[in-house]
Amino acid sequence: MAAEQNPWDDDYQRRGRLWGGSVPSLPRLPRSSRILELGCGDGKTILPLVKNGYSVTALDISPNAAVLCRDSCASPDQVRILVADARKNPFCNGSFDVINASHVTGHLSLEGRRQLAGEVTRLLAPGGTLYFRDFSVEDFRFGRGEQTEEGTFMRKNGIITHYFSGDEVRALFLRLTVNTVVQHRWEMRVRGTVFPRAEIVAEFSRPA
Repeated sequence: MAAEQNPWDDDYQRRGRLWGGSVPSLPRLPRSSRILELGCGDGKTILPLVKNGYSVTALDISPNAAVLCRDSCASPDQVRILVADARKNPFCNGSFDVINASHVTGHLSLEGRRQLAGEVTRLLAPGGTLYFRDFSVEDFRFGRGEQTEEGTFMRKNGIITHYFSGDEVRALFLRLTVNTVVQHRWEMRVRGTVFPRAEIVAEFSRPA
């Protein structure tokens, strides 16, 4: 049987480090926080945590991304990196105080998004916090590519992106308590043309 195609792994193998620019930081966390990064990619989002002295567990479905992440962090005593699927992972219930899901949920199908939400709820310790960030329906790329599901579009490289509304994000993590759900907007300028970017940034907590 042929192995399941992994477009993310293909992309990282072909292009190497994919992401530049600044990284939104998490709020100051207790030093003892058990932190899980879902979809760590090349390590861009966890590097600030490592530099600030936090210990982080990170996973990605792409083996090539995991290698790049290890090379970025260069702190084996602070980072545990696994090749694993965020929809079904090897950790025990209540293993983490903080889960960061930055631009990972939107690259899954509806069923996959629901599975990820279930795993997040299972993995958060009572009183734990989820930090969520993904593209909004107000982003200029909404509607570009082949539509695979409502609000979900596939690029030529086989990677899908779902665009969220605030209400949809609230409904996805229904079993968690909503702390904040906001729309973050900015502009991207390419060759003199301005493109509106937008993402949903949310914080949830698991009831203690």
